[in-house]
Amino acid sequence: MSDTGPAPRSTTPRTVLISGASIAGPALAYWLHRYGFAVTVVERAPGLRTGGYKVDIRGAAVEVAERMGILEDIQRASTDMQTGAYVNDDGKRIATLPADIFGGRVGRDDEIMRGDLARILYERTRPDVEYLFGDSITSITSVTSTTSVTSIASATSATEQADGHHEVDGVTGLHGADGNDGAGGVDVTFEHAAPRRFDLVVGADGLHSTVRRLVFGPEEQFVRHLGAYISAFSMPNDLGLDREELYHALPGRLVCAYSSAGDPAAKGLLVFRSPRLSYDHRDPQQQLALLETAFGGVGAEASPAGGWGQVPRMLEAAREAGDFYFDGMQLIEMDRWSHGRVVLLGDAAHCPSPASGQGTGMALVGAYVLAGELAAAGRAPEEALGRYETAMRGYVAVNHALAGKFARDMTADSRRQIRFRHLMMRVLPWMPWKNLIAKKIAEDFQRAAQAITLKDYPVPNRAAGPASAAARPTYAA
Repeated sequence: MSDTGPAPRSTTPRTVLISGASIAGPALAYWLHRYGFAVTVVERAPGLRTGGYKVDIRGAAVEVAERMGILEDIQRASTDMQTGAYVNDDGKRIATLPADIFGGRVGRDDEIMRGDLARILYERTRPDVEYLFGDSITSITSVTSTTSVTSIASATSATEQADGHHEVDGVTGLHGADGNDGAGGVDVTFEHAAPRRFDLVVGADGLHSTVRRLVFGPEEQFVRHLGAYISAFSMPNDLGLDREELYHALPGRLVCAYSSAGDPAAKGLLVFRSPRLSYDHRDPQQQLALLETAFGGVGAEASPAGGWGQVPRMLEAAREAGDFYFDGMQLIEMDRWSHGRVVLLGDAAHCPSPASGQGTGMALVGAYVLAGELAAAGRAPEEALGRYETAMRGYVAVNHALAGKFARDMTADSRRQIRFRHLMMRVLPWMPWKNLIAKKIAEDFQRAAQAITLKDYPVPNRAAGPASAAARPTYAA
């Protein structure tokens, strides 16, 4: 990143609260600390979430990781996947291809377990950022410059929440009767910690964002279901996989088992088509029941459903896994991502669903852009939030379109379609135009991964890394 001049200065660092300590939150905390902000991250989980599936770092996200100084860390923790193969009901490999073809990766693109990336970001920010684990925001109150309260959004009372919101340009948000946007800051209450006031609040708390619900309204109005559900979990590596992923297709369902470098365990991935289902996203027992309904009988002896014999073992592993994950493949679509001094980042703002393979990259890129615009804007955060959104909108749109395409392609309609796919994969390695096919597979991913041009934001005139209070750039009134 080039040094384009000193950041604006004032007398005191500005305070930012980030909700969510997965990827987007700590990535933003890293950049904000470099720009001299005082950052607090609140996370509902009692500690760092280390589970999850493998995630891709492609295109612009590779450049951001390099500017952060974590690209080598990512490369060292790479899954180093070697091959991918489809298997039949007996577990026999039908066709095997290089793993990068499955992932659409080229050049410096890489893949890492989500938990490993979360750990890298946390370790980079832990010395300089305040983390509040095992806590959550319960209310957000916009405050005018003269300290009068303009609005309250509460997580504990639906009635209070409705009363504290007003329609502004068609979006439910934090706004007072006098039209003030909270220029004096934001008062926040927590489940456990004492109430505090911040200059800015960032919702980086995922698909089911609490900040989004409090400030913009119920989740349902922003969700577009892509017609499928996905589950991921750790499982014993009984198959002896070594940096290999195995896929098994059934009509309307997809099964995957894989192992990554340095992990003695394996991971399971189960995908099934379904209209939107009603369940508690914090209740794993409800989610397990839905998963077992979708895959019940698959792979069992003498079952008319047929299927790979590993599926019953995978369902058992899902029930026992400490990192069990289940959610819909859903997009978050919003007309705006900020209101007053509250802004959304990553999946909270524009979740592209796991079908895109781009959620993690978008989180890293979004954190870089948001922090850079805030630093450049000084004491005019509203201008910064507008520029952040303008810079990201086209990038998000391309990735949402990619998600819609691949959500349909992940599961086949019929056994006939599955047999055709297997045939094409079986003959591909012997075809003279195989490299063109591989290039075509990667094109959609690469177009989406590179659909943004990164700006060079002003940086402090000092070496990258932790800053002393004296070295922090501050902001002019």
